[in-house]
Amino acid sequence: MAVKKNKVNKTYAEINEKIKSGKVVVVTAEEIIDIVKDKGPVEAARQVDIVTTGTFAPMCSSGAFINFGHAKPTIKASKVWLNNVPAYAGVAAVDCYIGATESCEDDPLNKVWPGEFNYGGGHVIQDLVAGKKVHLKATGYGTSCYPNKMVEKEVSLKTLPMATLCNPRNGYQNYNCAVNFTKKTIYTYMGALKPKAGNANYCSAGQLSPLFNDPYYKTIGLGTRIFLGGGQGYVTWQGTQHNPSAKRTKKGVPVTPSGTLWVMGDLKQMSPKWLMGMSLQGYGCSLAVGLGIPIPILNEEMVQFTAISDEDIFTQIIDYGNDYPNGISKSYGKVSYAELKSGTINVQGKDVPTVPLSSMIKAREVADILKHWIKKGKFFLGEPQFTLPS
Repeated sequence: MAVKKNKVNKTYAEINEKIKSGKVVVVTAEEIIDIVKDKGPVEAARQVDIVTTGTFAPMCSSGAFINFGHAKPTIKASKVWLNNVPAYAGVAAVDCYIGATESCEDDPLNKVWPGEFNYGGGHVIQDLVAGKKVHLKATGYGTSCYPNKMVEKEVSLKTLPMATLCNPRNGYQNYNCAVNFTKKTIYTYMGALKPKAGNANYCSAGQLSPLFNDPYYKTIGLGTRIFLGGGQGYVTWQGTQHNPSAKRTKKGVPVTPSGTLWVMGDLKQMSPKWLMGMSLQGYGCSLAVGLGIPIPILNEEMVQFTAISDEDIFTQIIDYGNDYPNGISKSYGKVSYAELKSGTINVQGKDVPTVPLSSMIKAREVADILKHWIKKGKFFLGEPQFTLPS
């Protein structure tokens, strides 16, 4: 059987040259849908060079590596706190990692049910990128080369020698629609869920979401340049829990949680508008992250991937009251993102209001900002050294 050849073939270098010359054609993942409908995939691929995507949502597996600089006398920190939020210090003398979900040390957590989780690692990161001063405390056991046993000082992003956002799992490719079939309200990372399926929560930008627009990761991998937290960052590896073997539709879209991204970038370039600390009642702290990926239209296959619409993207309705916490894998129906975004879905014969955890307004803004950067020659494509496992 002969292999079908693409009628359009572009390279990263050719598209970057178009960016440099100001001749690049860039549209968002929502705009490309009608372009492909009107012109067909071949002509759309000829005319469009890049499709921009975007998402803004809680991404718990996030955090920052921070170097806080040597004191006099020097210290090998074994414990570190930033605004009383513990950071992991088992890295090097004055390096630490603060995770987005770490709570203040004196937080009552869920001892007073449900906990409020007013301040945690995600809030520290937001305070740093907002230019606020953060109280740092570091303790050590003392060595010949690092005799100091305690340091306390005020730091800011400007005074820190280095701060790198390092998020091990962002941009989930699809996620569950969460309901609660029990008789009491429960508090989860998908938000508060009312009893007897009183609401259905979901978390994805759907047709704007990055990995839905390149479902087999043909253009995404090590070295892909992205919008991250208001600055420029990179995909550095597959994210934790990356699962490309999930069941897919005929258009290649996974119908359950699938691919994930490990992303990094310079925290000093980022903005509190796109890195926001979150408090999830009864669950914990998190960080809402703005993330966008430019999809190069190398051929008509890629443009067809980016033309995916909410009507073609499905997820599963999962019970977080009993099944999820007990490791029971069971779906109570398949639902499209068009239905979820309509505000109501039908769950076992009942109309249930839907609640998004992700912001479509901000997702569109991410895609638009990325589009503007590219058109102005401020952002070039990063060709991946190898793409994600698919």
